[in-house]
Amino acid sequence: MRMHALDDIDLAMLRQLREDARMSNAALAQAVGLSPSACLRRLRLMEGRGVIRGYTTVLEEPAEPGHVTVIVQITLDRQTDQHLKRFEAAVRRCPEVRECFLMTGIADYLLRVDARDAADYERIHKEQLSRMPGVARIQSSFAIRAVIRG
Repeated sequence: MRMHALDDIDLAMLRQLREDARMSNAALAQAVGLSPSACLRRLRLMEGRGVIRGYTTVLEEPAEPGHVTVIVQITLDRQTDQHLKRFEAAVRRCPEVRECFLMTGIADYLLRVDARDAADYERIHKEQLSRMPGVARIQSSFAIRAVIRG
């Protein structure tokens, strides 16, 4: 499927949807200066081309006493395709890992891990993260608070 460049109207639509993905088509059309039918046609084209992959609800994290978010940098002993795939398969099986990114730079992966408290994270580190295939180094940082969350 041939990918077409996004024009200024498409980009304006995406900006509006980032702010409020639940806005009606009529409101979106008015915000970007299109008729509702033209707006819906563009929206469906962007969905069909994979520019818009879906819509989601972002929930506020529970304000549980002791709940911690840990940002974890993982370095593998080897960066071959096979080693990356093995690690990624293992990290997908760890429910406490909320996000995982393949990175450039010093660390190979950056993870966001949610734990009940420091002792729970120690368990996750010992029983899961350190046992994942190919892990050479783990560096963990505890988040103080979220400033921007998306």
